[in-house]
Amino acid sequence: MVPLDSVPQPLDALTLRGHRDAVALEDRAGTMAYAELEAAVGRMAHALSRLGLAKGERVATWLPKTRTACLMPLAAARAGLVHVPVNPMLKRAQVAYILADSGARALVSQNARLETLEAGDVPTDCRLLDDDALESVDSLPVSKAETDALAAILYTSGSTGRPKGVMLSHANLWLGAISVAHYLKIESEDRVLGVLPLSFDYGQNQLLSTWAAGARIIPLDYLTARDVVKAVERFDATTLAGVPPLWVQLLEAEWPVEAAARLKRLTNSGGALTRGMVRGLRERFPQARLYPMYGLTEAFRSTYLDPDLVDAHPDSIGRAIPFAEVLVVGPDGKRAKQGELVHAGPLVAQGYWRDAERTAQRFRLAPPFARSGGMAVWSGDTVHEGDDGLLRFVGRDDEMIKSAGNRISPTEIEEAVVSGGEAAEAVAIGVPDARLGQAIVVVVRGDSAREDALRDRMRRELPSFMQPVRYEWREELPRNANGKLDRSALKAEIRA
Repeated sequence: MVPLDSVPQPLDALTLRGHRDAVALEDRAGTMAYAELEAAVGRMAHALSRLGLAKGERVATWLPKTRTACLMPLAAARAGLVHVPVNPMLKRAQVAYILADSGARALVSQNARLETLEAGDVPTDCRLLDDDALESVDSLPVSKAETDALAAILYTSGSTGRPKGVMLSHANLWLGAISVAHYLKIESEDRVLGVLPLSFDYGQNQLLSTWAAGARIIPLDYLTARDVVKAVERFDATTLAGVPPLWVQLLEAEWPVEAAARLKRLTNSGGALTRGMVRGLRERFPQARLYPMYGLTEAFRSTYLDPDLVDAHPDSIGRAIPFAEVLVVGPDGKRAKQGELVHAGPLVAQGYWRDAERTAQRFRLAPPFARSGGMAVWSGDTVHEGDDGLLRFVGRDDEMIKSAGNRISPTEIEEAVVSGGEAAEAVAIGVPDARLGQAIVVVVRGDSAREDALRDRMRRELPSFMQPVRYEWREELPRNANGKLDRSALKAEIRA
């Protein structure tokens, strides 16, 4: 197990964590040992240094999981630059916004992508570089960067309002990598299949935590769940991370028994697992330890549930991860059993890039009873802390449905809808209603012929004030660039 060393280091020192001859990265092009990773990061950093950019200037990448995309988080840090990874699923208008907002001085992409950009999309002082342009025969050594220096700006998906650039320091990223590698018990012999976008904090941490453990990362861009199954077989993957919509697809896919048995570790974030999904994952992957997790980009990762507790407490998000302090704060600002989840400690980000107003709304001083001083992230998420010390997600304050004087968690409705098998996925939405204040509409993926059975079961299992007034049946539900269900798009459509 990775030891918990609370002293952060420059992010690019992660290249030194593994044995020099051990494999650090494997893809269709072959393998790269840790010694080769260190050399490649040094050469890429040197190539970046020749661009003539000042320390702290931003370099963006808009790439699938090429080797450049994988190495850039470390190479940019070594060159004293700030990395801005752009999700490869985003289109030109969204890319243009991120380039302008971040003040990026360089964009590394592929010619086919660059050709989709139009006049005015790229700032005049931002140069365009092809994926294979960052080559050098010379190398930069591991940096001596201050660990509170800015290392990356990760933009949220932009499903609600304009995207926000979350500022992460070397210390944020380093301690996050060490923390996750420790509690997941990643070992040097592990093979971690990386299917999540590297622009997503969860996906990027999977890369960094794997290297913190001296293990092997296998980056994968996939089109279908079957691609993931085949990759687990081909690369003998031991570890797989996902978000709930991906698990739904993987549970619907055909898995050879041998491939399913290879996985020994499953990790989830980006949304709560339902009881049915937990049951399905435990049955499909009986050899794997399941780690439900919860976090925000603004606070990195916050909690995880010990796999030994998953069967007994499938609805829990667990307890704080190493280096994080999580607090439940009531409306009066005091410690509470149910209230807003507040994140404190060294994993808290530095705020939103060039957005003092929204930073002030979310980043505020930690409560007086917190062990950690300084700024904290006030999440807007409501949680309940049980007598067992385990946290359970109730809902986002701005997503709670207020109907007939009741505050209703959409998560509770959604879990009830999918628990009987009539629907595969569900999103509960509150819509204006003259009598109730808000009425409940549920958008579901499944066969509308099963609606009568679903309504009958819901009447048996939920009180009258939680009954949906309408179901909208779809063959597919919209997803954002990180693969999560696009709740904002559905709300806008249903409330229109």
